[in-house]
Amino acid sequence: MRRTAALTALLVLVPGLLLWRWPRPRALGLARLLPQTALLQSFPASPQRAIPALWSQRLGSPLAERIWRQQRRIWWQFWGRDGDGGPYLAFAAPSSQPVPPLGLRVDDLVVVAPDPLSQRLLQDQLKLSGRQPRGLEQRCLQRLQQEQAVFWSPLGLGLLAGPMAPLLQRFQEGCLSLTLQGSNLAMEGEASSTSGILARPGRLAPLPGLEPLPADLLLEWRGPALEGVLQGLLSRQLIREPLAARYGIGEGQLALLGSAPFALRLRPVSKGPFQASLELELQVGANRKPWTQLLSTLVPAIQTQGLEATSSGSPTLPATTWLRQDGQVVAGWRWLLPSSGPPRLLLFLGPQPPLLAQPLPKVSQSGPALTSPTLTSPEMAAAMVLRARPQALARLGLLPTELPLPLQQSGQLDLVAFQPAGRGRALASPLSQLMGRLQLQQARRPVR
Repeated sequence: MRRTAALTALLVLVPGLLLWRWPRPRALGLARLLPQTALLQSFPASPQRAIPALWSQRLGSPLAERIWRQQRRIWWQFWGRDGDGGPYLAFAAPSSQPVPPLGLRVDDLVVVAPDPLSQRLLQDQLKLSGRQPRGLEQRCLQRLQQEQAVFWSPLGLGLLAGPMAPLLQRFQEGCLSLTLQGSNLAMEGEASSTSGILARPGRLAPLPGLEPLPADLLLEWRGPALEGVLQGLLSRQLIREPLAARYGIGEGQLALLGSAPFALRLRPVSKGPFQASLELELQVGANRKPWTQLLSTLVPAIQTQGLEATSSGSPTLPATTWLRQDGQVVAGWRWLLPSSGPPRLLLFLGPQPPLLAQPLPKVSQSGPALTSPTLTSPEMAAAMVLRARPQALARLGLLPTELPLPLQQSGQLDLVAFQPAGRGRALASPLSQLMGRLQLQQARRPVR
């Protein structure tokens, strides 16, 4: 009996002593801050490196120098949900350390605001909110406490992506861990189309090998169902009503479009009135009748805009091209016949695109399996694949200027979004797991 009691005491006391002697580094105040942020970034302490500009701006040179050299843990910068002020600075500090001007203490953290108004706003929000992060937010919090990472809320995504935000509805809240690997910045994390989701992700498949983006493409976005792109746009009544009233595209037609696997491409145009052309290629299945009916409903509405149609191709696979009065091609559609499988439909805005022969995703009962890349995880079978040349897009003014500078200057972005395999709908789950890489200009750490 004495031996049992002694063993029990040993099992309880030893771990407790170890935790007391070597406590796990935690930022308790970060859990309170996270619900109040639009965008939050974490950085590992690097006291041997130059002082970041944000530290000097918020603390002044002498104080920033002293506190920066003492840092041994993660530090953070974040933007509040009001979306107007500059970034806050947050770092771990003992309770004996004085709070600097425009600063406030949040548990074990010191937070320095960009201005007095931002300081008061954050202080009031922290008093009113007692919500603790859960689900996706909790997992993101763990990343932000342990490694270099970034978290965004729906507001943060809107601020960064600007007019592109509705196309990214599936990723409106999430986080990414960032790791420098030579001249590439590796990214891994998760995102959701629903804020505050509690669901847990499945097992993550390894990042597939992606083919280099062809030289004649600025962007290519492939996915198992177009609803992943249309979701944010069609949630706006301002867009749904004109589609139905002017073009005859109602709920049935939208469901047809949303279920189709797709490839969205952006090509540069070297001359003429367009900087780039946009292509949308759809896998329509063996039954083309509902698609031909959809296209026929568009014809009268397009003609009312002063455009003229020319037809070509075969009777079974016709093509329609729309021209302005000066003869400039501005849009059109054509049917494509692959070497195997059903026909595909290509819609375009701008000049006529080259003939495309690359196959689209094949749909199976458990979700799509892309011909390239191949997904190996049975739990995460569906995927969206985005490949882009951010620097080339920025040069043409086609990239939101609010995006981080390393992203705007990168040669190529590869991002794969895995979704849990569902029954019936390819994108049944609102949760996505993200993996990707960013080709940086030089082999250096991300700019802060």
